[in-house]
Amino acid sequence: METEVNNSGAEKSGDTSAMTTISRHNFGDAADEPAFSVSIIENMKEEYGLFVWPCSVVLAEYVWQQRSRFFQASVLELGAGTCLPGLVAAKLGADVTLTDDAGRSEVLDNMRRVCHLNELKCKILGLTWGVWDESMFSLSPTIILGADVLYDNSAFDNLFATVTFLLQNSPGSVFITTYHNRSGHRLIEFLTVKWGLKCVKLLDSFSFMPSHKASALSGNLQLAEIVLNSEAAETLR
Repeated sequence: METEVNNSGAEKSGDTSAMTTISRHNFGDAADEPAFSVSIIENMKEEYGLFVWPCSVVLAEYVWQQRSRFFQASVLELGAGTCLPGLVAAKLGADVTLTDDAGRSEVLDNMRRVCHLNELKCKILGLTWGVWDESMFSLSPTIILGADVLYDNSAFDNLFATVTFLLQNSPGSVFITTYHNRSGHRLIEFLTVKWGLKCVKLLDSFSFMPSHKASALSGNLQLAEIVLNSEAAETLR
């Protein structure tokens, strides 16, 4: 990742001001000759929804490495924030819908700015987990993305209720999520069993991250692919 621009000014949000920066994230098989880059407007202060977290970097890299799956796929990113994974999917030819909490207009506005900056046409949608509004029923993604969405245990049920509905609404779809593994694999096992889902792929992020990107990461970062239990593979790969 390269930090490209630091704004000397501040963007006002209520009574607080936040310094913003534009970070550039490269993707390609050769570190010195990227296939493309994605630019992200983010706050220099680490703020949810307005900062690129490590899980987002990991998921975006996985999307790139799995790029054949994303060409012309219907992709929905939950809790997208700065939406790096979704933008990579859009670069790869996916039809992408970026979502975040409907009550966070500053995050949704930043999504629009980031899409414009990267000259990408993605749908932007306010979607609050566990809320069944009209827009929910029109969504039928084949791939659901979620980076670092497992950080607040009080939101787990609303998140997985939403994920389960989306998976049921689009047969054969998959939920791909990255998260900080703080409790072994018990959390994913518990949530998937509770909601009638199954984890069909579980990876340590350092098993597939390029060394030049992995060196900038810390923590036990995991990636899981989750499907409806009735559609799951027989073995965990």
